[in-house]
Amino acid sequence: MNNLSFDQAVELIAAKDPRYAAAAYGFVREALDHTQAILGRPPSGTEVRHVTCRQLLEGLRDYALKLYGPMAITVLDDWGVHRCEDFGELVFNLIENQVFSKTEQDSREEFKGGYDFDATFRQPFRPELRSVDDPAPTPSPAKI
Repeated sequence: MNNLSFDQAVELIAAKDPRYAAAAYGFVREALDHTQAILGRPPSGTEVRHVTCRQLLEGLRDYALKLYGPMAITVLDDWGVHRCEDFGELVFNLIENQVFSKTEQDSREEFKGGYDFDATFRQPFRPELRSVDDPAPTPSPAKI
């Protein structure tokens, strides 16, 4: 698949593995670029900075929240991505089709249990619940 464009490769991958929307692969690619940018320049003598699975999971979370905010969980769900293991499947589908590369240390197992999607993508946007006994915040006086 080396001679195919990213979009062509994703089209073939999605046809073989319909669990995930093609847009999810584009998101993973963008999130990898985002993660590499956060990590900074690669060590001298290398063209590309290798990103570990854990670093990529952090980058995926950060990029999803940055891009979609409270809608991140909805967008990911629509793409078929419900847990970190799904990110691993997407990444390894790209690796197996020679779109991404890996080191000997990289494995699907590293994506297991990365973080809880509910706590990561829903919890930060839920309003705080106050007890009936808690006083309502006092509004500040209006300035004219």
